[in-house]
Amino acid sequence: MKSRDTLVRLKRFQVEEKRRRVRQIELMVAEFARISGELEREIVNEEKRAGISDPRHFAYPTYARAAAARRDNLKSSIGELTAQLEEARAAQDDAQAELVKAEALEVRDKGNERQIDAVARV
Repeated sequence: MKSRDTLVRLKRFQVEEKRRRVRQIELMVAEFARISGELEREIVNEEKRAGISDPRHFAYPTYARAAAARRDNLKSSIGELTAQLEEARAAQDDAQAELVKAEALEVRDKGNERQIDAVARV
């Protein structure tokens, strides 16, 4: 059946699209975590260089303050992306389940067609 083939191709495309989305979010989370770690090291180095590690101190390095704000923003973004990742994985699982159903229907229909062909030959 032509419509089942089209449905299966559509479902496969949707699964691949969901898989790409999950991978993209995973890469973003990893990249943000890497950058956050680099900023943390830069903050520590700047504090050592200045000899001041208390952010409330009037002479606390401006660069360390800005890097800390950026690091905090990245950590917040990681939290938001983690929530999006959970949603994307759930959507991927749903799309995969729909694909399995569509493939099962296609197999069933092909089996029915073979039976009809066998009966017609007899």
